[in-house]
Amino acid sequence: MGCFEQAAALSLKVNFLMTDREMKKVVVYLDPEEFRSTWVGNKSIYRTRMAIADGGELIVLAPGLKQFGEDPDNDRLIRKYGYRPTPQVMKFVAENEDLQNGLGVAAHLIHGTSEGRFKITYCPGHLSREEIEIVGFDYGNLEEMTGKYNPAKLTDGWNAVDGEEIYYISNPALGLWAYRERFV
Repeated sequence: MGCFEQAAALSLKVNFLMTDREMKKVVVYLDPEEFRSTWVGNKSIYRTRMAIADGGELIVLAPGLKQFGEDPDNDRLIRKYGYRPTPQVMKFVAENEDLQNGLGVAAHLIHGTSEGRFKITYCPGHLSREEIEIVGFDYGNLEEMTGKYNPAKLTDGWNAVDGEEIYYISNPALGLWAYRERFV
């Protein structure tokens, strides 16, 4: 086994939180002091995508969410193009100079989509339903969803809420989740 293979095996062992079954519903909490934009908050998507079942749902409780990009230019491009599947973003890049000059944003747009595999419901503290939906996410009312999936009552990992099994993550920056069978 070469150095690369050894490093990859070690990374898989050290950095991944493996699950024995796919997650049908994942609830992620974004601390408002740390996560104020989808630019940072979309860790909830790209760090869980390998564990979420096709047809599943990711619910993002985001009380501090105020914007999409960390700066005005990135925010503008995200609002203009939205989080779309890879082929659509690649088409946007080919046809639009502003995105050609903002390839980091293009990559971010791709990282922020489920590629149609699962539903993403954002529950923002400071953005409207229209703002959330125009960039390609489903909207959830923060107060209602926090009432149902109360971060103060949930523990990281599997939880039962009203007879429904969910997987809760209190901070998506602290892990990388994957369904073990994807690596067999």
